[in-house]
Amino acid sequence: MVLIMRKTLKLVAITGVLLFGISMGTQAQKTKVRYADDQMEQMNYQHALDMYKEAYAKKPNYETARKTALASDKIRDYQGAYTWWKTTVGYEEATIEDYQQLLRTGILTENFKEASGMIESKGITADSLGITPGSIPMSSRKLKVEAVEGLNSSESDFGVALDGEGNKYFVSDRGGSYSEEMPGVRIDGRNKLFSPDKSDYTDRGYFTVYKQDKSGNVSTVVSDVPGAMSFSDPSYAVQDKLLFYSVTRNITKVKKHRDIQVQPEIYYSRVNAEGKLEGAQAFPYNDSIGYSVMHPYVDEQAKRLYFASDNRDSTWNGQGGYDLYYSEYSKVGDSLVFSKPVNLGAGVNTPGNEVYPFRKDNKFYFSSDGHKGLGGLDIFEANYTAASISGVRNMGTPINSLADDFGYKEDKDRTVYLSSNRRGGMGLDDVYMAQEMYKQFLARVLDCNGNVITESYLATFRDKTQGVMVPTARNGKGELTAELEPESDFGMTISKPGYFPLTDESISTKGFEGDTVKREYRLVPIPYQLPVHVDIVYYDLDKFVIRKDAMPALDKLAELMEKYSFLDLLVASHTDSRASDEYNIRLSNNRAKAVTEYLSGKGIDANRVRLEWFGESQLVNDCGNGKPCSEDSHQLNRRSELVLEAFPDPTKQYDIPQELKDMDFCEPEDLFEKIQEEIADIPTIYFDFDKSMLRSVHKQELERVGAMLKRMPHLMLYIEGHTDQRGGDEYNQKLSERRAEVVREYLIKRGIENSRLEYQWFGKTRPIHNCDEVTCTPAMHQLNRRT
Repeated sequence: MVLIMRKTLKLVAITGVLLFGISMGTQAQKTKVRYADDQMEQMNYQHALDMYKEAYAKKPNYETARKTALASDKIRDYQGAYTWWKTTVGYEEATIEDYQQLLRTGILTENFKEASGMIESKGITADSLGITPGSIPMSSRKLKVEAVEGLNSSESDFGVALDGEGNKYFVSDRGGSYSEEMPGVRIDGRNKLFSPDKSDYTDRGYFTVYKQDKSGNVSTVVSDVPGAMSFSDPSYAVQDKLLFYSVTRNITKVKKHRDIQVQPEIYYSRVNAEGKLEGAQAFPYNDSIGYSVMHPYVDEQAKRLYFASDNRDSTWNGQGGYDLYYSEYSKVGDSLVFSKPVNLGAGVNTPGNEVYPFRKDNKFYFSSDGHKGLGGLDIFEANYTAASISGVRNMGTPINSLADDFGYKEDKDRTVYLSSNRRGGMGLDDVYMAQEMYKQFLARVLDCNGNVITESYLATFRDKTQGVMVPTARNGKGELTAELEPESDFGMTISKPGYFPLTDESISTKGFEGDTVKREYRLVPIPYQLPVHVDIVYYDLDKFVIRKDAMPALDKLAELMEKYSFLDLLVASHTDSRASDEYNIRLSNNRAKAVTEYLSGKGIDANRVRLEWFGESQLVNDCGNGKPCSEDSHQLNRRSELVLEAFPDPTKQYDIPQELKDMDFCEPEDLFEKIQEEIADIPTIYFDFDKSMLRSVHKQELERVGAMLKRMPHLMLYIEGHTDQRGGDEYNQKLSERRAEVVREYLIKRGIENSRLEYQWFGKTRPIHNCDEVTCTPAMHQLNRRT
């Protein structure tokens, strides 16, 4: 009597299948096709495929070609299936379903255009059959998928589990090949006899679990389950140091059963200090001859064991194919107690196959060929709560491919591990690692007070290496965010109307080992029409010709304007009160024009000079119509006030001047001081011996100081009074006070607030020339009599 034993291999590289060896002698009476049909019934698809190929080679026909295509599909050899579907549709008996299968495998093998052309020659279109290349979305995370170094072989490698200490457990059948290579993607099988050395289904060694340590060394993990043949699907419980896994045991005898079908089961073992397994215990809902239980994932946080099963018992509420379940557990002594399995429901499970569960935080992951996708198995993501799993969605490329993708796991640092038989792999199935391609960028854009600017501004981010623009966004704190390609250089400009644009060309991810590139910027308002220097030039009565005494001031202005392109000049011209108002308006206009013409002769464009003229309407004193005034007083009114303004056009976006890159424009006084350093002409007022009266010439200088203070309300003025060293201390102290006071009072009369004027007096204590030590000339004494 020959016992028929069933064991189930990995679903798309799921759990090893043990194919029996059949004595062809006992099948001598059967044709190859009938024998292959029998093998298909027993899910021994590879063996059936070999027989169909032999049968077709001997006698080609439509039926055998179609069966060969179906067998190729069953073991997920999509290239082979496509080739056989092409052969199938070449026969007159080909059906609409055959054309659909040709298009489907054409999509999977990137031969859709060729397949479409074949059926169009028969007057059929892909659209009419409802088969078009599926549109797999891109993953919401930009990931770079690469084979994991040191794990893969020329055989089948899949199913990574992490133990929290840097070790990786994975599955492989690299134990040695005994015959030709078979496709690594395969589904459930039934078998009649176990080989002691190899899986007759694959002609390679049985699947077993391996461990790669932190140093990259790979060692075999030995199952402590008696009779374990195929050993796969590791899942590590970090807290209790338990390894869960699937095994297919060597069951050779069951009472009252003539035929048995050996199924995979779930076990768990302790991992001892030496890394060996001990104390194996079975999941209580195993049934080694009734149904498959496999792909355990232990969720320590929720105290649940997730798994896949094809149990058809109505109490398990199966949806078809393999479904996903969970069983809650608690620890009692050295054992775990499990609740009755709960089906995850129709939102997750389909009439197809759902396998390889995994959860992290509020996301649940699994593989399926029942949900809409492209390829055999695709990886899906869903929303997780303890009460439900909902919102299933395809994870898109590059997680999924045209081939089978399964075994999704995610580490603490968001590194993703998955298994796939996609093109370009090293073996039949390979383990891949998907890491974030993007580095995160986070910038705080601050105002002058250190507050994050949340209102609108434009950030232009350029990937200089890739030659593309980088999208930006704002997070909940108003901070600027972006995702950056690795190993690239970037440039960014932040602009906002009325503010200096910011440019940063130093951003780079080349050699950057962190996750987030952080920056902090300060966006500074442009100080439009900021006065940085004020001067006054005077005119002769009824004249607008530039006098010689005015030329040095205008020459200095021309020099500054030539040096700094962001400086323009405001010329406000006036007359005294003599002559008519109309005449004086024209005269003040001519005086303003005269300044423009003089500066043009120095190379300054007239467009950089803004003119205002007021006639006699803005006198600096009481010398109005009919009032008697000295000629010196009238002279003070015949003037042009020259205001050098920075950033003069309020409609223009200015860059921070290159020569002032290091200046803090949040403090406008800094720019004023910069210009004053180049002019160095804050006046000194000199006095006659034993006097505190202002000289006429110094009144002109004080007019300029007053004009400067009016134009620059952020400025304060500090006044110091001094005397020469002749006379007593007390007398000189009072004299120096009067000299400081006369300057202060003059400016107050010109409209300057007293609060902006601070004055002190020092008598003879701070001389320019110490006449107690040297004999001073009259000129040296004069330099000491000052404010």
